[in-house]
Amino acid sequence: MMNIKPIKTKDDYKAVMVRISELTSSDPDALFDNEFDELEVLTALAETYENEHYKNEAPDPVIGH
Repeated sequence: MMNIKPIKTKDDYKAVMVRISELTSSDPDALFDNEFDELEVLTALAETYENEHYKNEAPDPVIGH
């Protein structure tokens, strides 16, 4: 189990993504309850980091018409 903490840097983010990959590379039904909880928390942290640092703005529907 990884030491869970807020994602503050790109290196923190990369480490979380590696751990998420490790947890999702096997059968999800084979995860222990604490691993499933860890995956859920890490996914939420990663999503928050992505929303703050990789803003994905919706395209303007008027452009190009």
